[in-house]
Amino acid sequence: MSLVSAVPTNQAGVPASKKVAMSVTSARENVRDPAGRWSLRGKTALVTGGSRGIGRAVVEELVALGAAVYTCSCDEEELIERLKQWQAMDLRVAGSVCDVSVQEQRERLLREVADHFGGKLDILVNNAGIAIRKSALEHSVEEYSFVMATNLESAYHLCLLAHPLLKASGSGSIVFVSSIAGVVGLFSGPIYGMTKASLIQLAKNLACEWAKDNIRTNSVAPGYISTSLTEQMFSDKELKDNVMRRTPIRRIGEPEEISSLIAFLCMSGSTYITGQTILVDGGMTINGFYP
Repeated sequence: MSLVSAVPTNQAGVPASKKVAMSVTSARENVRDPAGRWSLRGKTALVTGGSRGIGRAVVEELVALGAAVYTCSCDEEELIERLKQWQAMDLRVAGSVCDVSVQEQRERLLREVADHFGGKLDILVNNAGIAIRKSALEHSVEEYSFVMATNLESAYHLCLLAHPLLKASGSGSIVFVSSIAGVVGLFSGPIYGMTKASLIQLAKNLACEWAKDNIRTNSVAPGYISTSLTEQMFSDKELKDNVMRRTPIRRIGEPEEISSLIAFLCMSGSTYITGQTILVDGGMTINGFYP
């Protein structure tokens, strides 16, 4: 299903010490150069769950800033249609079908990404996720396992699988799409909240473990965003009004308001930021009581 093949050249045969020196020099040059700080030109990226919602916005944002992107979706029909649309727009996006909750499919995905980008990956955005809005007593064992596998296990294992590719890039960046449900109590369901809180902690730990490999890890925690997943929920006008009253900015967020931050965390302008979680929620989580 690959639409565009833009394979970067590897630096095979270059001594490890020289690679480190080159990456440090390159980072310094990009930080000092405004054009370099605000561009992803020449970068390669994998975005999971990129056919809709926040994932789609991230794919299009990264491409607009110069990156070549590979994405995946478990919905084959939707992915094919989206790839056709991107091809018509002349966007450098390729992709394949993958259910990230299944380890064998995750492994196949990373092999495809490695082949597509020539063994190097600059950016990994762990976006794929699912929410089952039920109380703790209502969740079945199967639902628990599915949410955990989709939201948390997939992100963890994809990071491990992508590590050598990100390390090879010399300046890898991982971004987890968490949620404010991982920071405060929400009615999104306790299992969903558990997985999103875990992503925040995973970002902190990998930031410390993998700094030596020039890999940064951060997480972004969106509030209520207008996507196909929230469309049905917000058909309840009373619920939507309550959410907006609780949000100081008084509206629901847009996917592009998340993708812009994710793009920044992948740029040279953010190279001293790692292990952080940034909330993008219109102020909802800091509103103690402002009627």
